[in-house]
Amino acid sequence: MAIRVLLVEDSAVAMNIYEKMLNSSPHIEVIGKAGDGKQGLEFVSQLNPDVICTDLQMPQMDGLEFTKQVMAHHPTPILVLSNAVQKSDIDNIYEVMKAGAVDVMAKPQTAMGGSSESMQNELVVKIRVLATKKVKAIPLG
Repeated sequence: MAIRVLLVEDSAVAMNIYEKMLNSSPHIEVIGKAGDGKQGLEFVSQLNPDVICTDLQMPQMDGLEFTKQVMAHHPTPILVLSNAVQKSDIDNIYEVMKAGAVDVMAKPQTAMGGSSESMQNELVVKIRVLATKKVKAIPLG
């Protein structure tokens, strides 16, 4: 059975790239696409995904708040895929991991122009690993 993934990303270009990358794997199915964290939360309860990929910087509700809400109400393995989690963004990485994200992956600057095979492989592997993880609820506090 395919791993059911929800994408939460405000950039249509990035969304299309991730969807193509993930759909290239026979083990993964993108079941929903949300343009911000608010819409993402609605999709989580409706679609019950196995794994969620979210951006950090979004309008309405950012990825950090989205992660906190998901982990409080619908604990699901989350991969934060964002420009704001480069190796130098220690604070952002710490905050999203503390909020309950299981992993982070920086958006490669080159991938926005054309999808790189290594990023595609890394993303598919991360999703497959995250789908095996059990996560616990983290109450909002």
